[in-house]
Amino acid sequence: MLGRTYDDQVCSLARALEVVGERWSLLIVRDALLGLRRFEEFSDSLGLARNVLTDRLGRLVEAGVLERERYQRRPDRYEYRLTDRGRALSVPVLALMQWGDTHLAGPAGPPRLAEHTGCGGAVVIGATCRHCGQPVHPHPTDQRIQLVPGPGATCP
Repeated sequence: MLGRTYDDQVCSLARALEVVGERWSLLIVRDALLGLRRFEEFSDSLGLARNVLTDRLGRLVEAGVLERERYQRRPDRYEYRLTDRGRALSVPVLALMQWGDTHLAGPAGPPRLAEHTGCGGAVVIGATCRHCGQPVHPHPTDQRIQLVPGPGATCP
């Protein structure tokens, strides 16, 4: 059984889960990608307890996903803005949304659509070979992707 943390695992996915694997953290990132910045905006959107929201925002700041910037004095109030590291989460967030739209959307269809602002076309997240530029489909029956040990691997 996995523990509450993945510190002993040499795995990039496990390390990513340490940062955004908790439900509320990923939903905060989603809302930040949608343009929310202030504590009350996150609170209104998510409806979670203030202490839980404070904790999750603090963890995301500590992990470098968000940065905290004061926008008011007396009393001090802060905004939470995505860092470059946080903005890079748009691809996995869109991929999870795409998976949810495909497999879990209700009878009315997806609640939100990802469109290219340039032409209005649907944005589809997929995998592409960095070397030849060919699209690859990470499906168990597709043998065009294999996971091999990388330079950070500790076992063969």
